[in-house]
Amino acid sequence: MTEVLTVSTATPTREAGLRLAKSATEAGLAAGVQMAGPVASAFWHDGEFGQGEEWVVSFKTTAARYDELEAHLIEHHEWQNPEVTAVPLARASASYVEWVQRVTAKKVADDG
Repeated sequence: MTEVLTVSTATPTREAGLRLAKSATEAGLAAGVQMAGPVASAFWHDGEFGQGEEWVVSFKTTAARYDELEAHLIEHHEWQNPEVTAVPLARASASYVEWVQRVTAKKVADDG
């Protein structure tokens, strides 16, 4: 069975999250994306405590596409060192897994 992941990052604005959602989905790296926010954040950065608001962006993909999705998110994210994490789904309906797999499958060029 295909391993499905929820891959998460955070963005400083809703618009930044939507840009990542659109680019990853259009590239076939995610079957779908959900956003929630703003959420309150507390963090340690550059030797100082910080607080702020962020948008959590969750991408649905397969383990086979994770490396490409991670690289895409890091390349297109406006932060230099964005959090990109993945959690495997312990269970999911067969039809959901099939959808994620189908949508994120690499397309093979038709040469003829």
